[in-house]
Amino acid sequence: MADIFAKGGILAQKLPGYESRPSQLRMAQAIATTLELSADEQPGQSEMLAVEAGTGTGKTLAYLVPAILSGQKIVVSTNTLNLQDQILTKEIPFIKKHLAPKLNVICIKGRQNYLCLYRWQQFLATPQRNILADDRDIQKVTAWLAETETGDRSELSWLADNAPLWQAITASASQCLGGNCPDASTCFISQLRKKAGQAQLLVVNHHLFFSDLALRRFGHAEVLPRYESVIFDEAHHLEGVATQYFGTSFSHYQVIDLVKDLETAAQADLAGRAKEGVVQTARALAHQVDLFTELFPRERGRFSLRQFIERFPGWEEERQRLADQIKALSNQLDKAAMNGESWQGMQRRVEEMLAAFTTITEAQNPSSVYWYERREKTVSLSASPIDIANELQDFLYEQTRNVIFTSATLTTDDTFTYFFSRLGLPGDTQTLTLATPFDYEKRTLLFVPDKGFPEPTAREFPAASQQLMQKLILAAKGRTLVLFTSLNAMRAAHDVLRQLPFPVLMQGEAPKARLLEQFREQTHSVLLAVASFWEGVDVVGESLSCVIIDKLPFEVPSDPVIMARMERIKNEGGNPFFDFQIPRAILTLRQGVGRLMRSSTDQGVLAICDVRLFTKQYGRLFLKSLPQSPICRDILSVQIFFQEKNP
Repeated sequence: MADIFAKGGILAQKLPGYESRPSQLRMAQAIATTLELSADEQPGQSEMLAVEAGTGTGKTLAYLVPAILSGQKIVVSTNTLNLQDQILTKEIPFIKKHLAPKLNVICIKGRQNYLCLYRWQQFLATPQRNILADDRDIQKVTAWLAETETGDRSELSWLADNAPLWQAITASASQCLGGNCPDASTCFISQLRKKAGQAQLLVVNHHLFFSDLALRRFGHAEVLPRYESVIFDEAHHLEGVATQYFGTSFSHYQVIDLVKDLETAAQADLAGRAKEGVVQTARALAHQVDLFTELFPRERGRFSLRQFIERFPGWEEERQRLADQIKALSNQLDKAAMNGESWQGMQRRVEEMLAAFTTITEAQNPSSVYWYERREKTVSLSASPIDIANELQDFLYEQTRNVIFTSATLTTDDTFTYFFSRLGLPGDTQTLTLATPFDYEKRTLLFVPDKGFPEPTAREFPAASQQLMQKLILAAKGRTLVLFTSLNAMRAAHDVLRQLPFPVLMQGEAPKARLLEQFREQTHSVLLAVASFWEGVDVVGESLSCVIIDKLPFEVPSDPVIMARMERIKNEGGNPFFDFQIPRAILTLRQGVGRLMRSSTDQGVLAICDVRLFTKQYGRLFLKSLPQSPICRDILSVQIFFQEKNP
């Protein structure tokens, strides 16, 4: 590894602007060592490594190079498409040119990114097709299909993200007819599987990886071929994504989608009483699921299903009524299945829907939390595992030679304890912590308001924090990203901050990419944001010289899954606040703070408008997890800092 990463090595010789970093070499060597360990040394258990690599370490090359040189068939899984694109367009071409010219790499996306030829033919046959798309768009897709080798929608740059046309011609796992499909031999997904089988490196996202892993529990895989090892980048997201796929769900939208598909197929394939029977039974199910949805309160959000059932005396009758209607449709499709293999696939889809509905609405498994989510036009029901450690042990750790986790944020209070406990990793798992090479001590300042400032629970806090934000933004001459913990707080602050003499942008006013582009281009602008902007925002240079965080990002523990996990910790003798809520808040805060320094030449102020960092005992845990920035408690120090850095 030293021949590649050290001073005078291949990267220094061949990669323009490359600076040798000892931390990058250490990470590459640790990963190479882990991948070299024989599978025989620990039968039935992966050799694992967790690496926290601070921003600027160069972790992507540090894991790609040893992974590729190991000769193993390896999956690299990321949380974001941006990182996937960086790997495929930047790192891989360089590695192929200078280190591994015969490397075979493939990027695999979720199946909703690929056109389904069977559903395309069904779409063309339906009289309602012009409701979803005009003839010009249909002609464009037809011309594209004559040329494309992948069926990947990213090739259709003109097609809007939420286009109804694409929803009609792609296939989810439940809609796929598998081997029963008349277009199986030319299917884009099938061809993708064959190419993946020949590749050494598979680049995927966490959603696809865990969708595939969840199916492997039942003996079959989605798209991924057998692999030897897996490297998870952005690994702090794994628990949330895995929970989604190891659970079960049933939704109003799923049923309506099924009914549409059945009506389309019946119009194309059936006639007379057979067609009438399928269409009428499908429409009866659509009507019944509409009635079922109306049973739930109109308030949007996620709520406990068990609590709802306890308060609803007629639950069993309503549940049985919808289950009977799904069974009636399954019985109707028994007869239609004689009309071809595609109808057998439809019947399987209905049976899986009934099984999911029964599992969730009976709510019997003490290891699961049952909840519903009300959105504007739909309701979904879910059963999620309270703890995913057992599934990961059985279907990932025991089946995979090496598992490597990396992120800029894996530790809290300088330990991996929280991360290990959530993913069920053994206490003796190898770890490596690499500090950022950026000079926070000389190039940044951490501002926290003085002890007279109101705490976030105080009635005076919103006005006081908005006034403080104005002073900080004026000191920074704009150039500020303000991160909020709630939409309401962001909107209230926007009403005040838009009076500043700088362009003030707010999340929701335009797509994320467009907002960031404006923020970069308008050097003295201000961007207000929540949620997804706490990470993945990479604005290098003067445009981002100040990050303001309104308060410590504790989650409101009303989410049913969060509540169930806290209750589990309490029942096992732990302290949910210190063992769960604080570590989660620390990791989120570290992501937000990480937006400031994106290169070694960046500089600026981190401001956290929350005096609990000093007034509460747990505040020291947060401070200990933050970069080594000098701390100040007065606005004058911030003004002087900016005057000295930008005279």
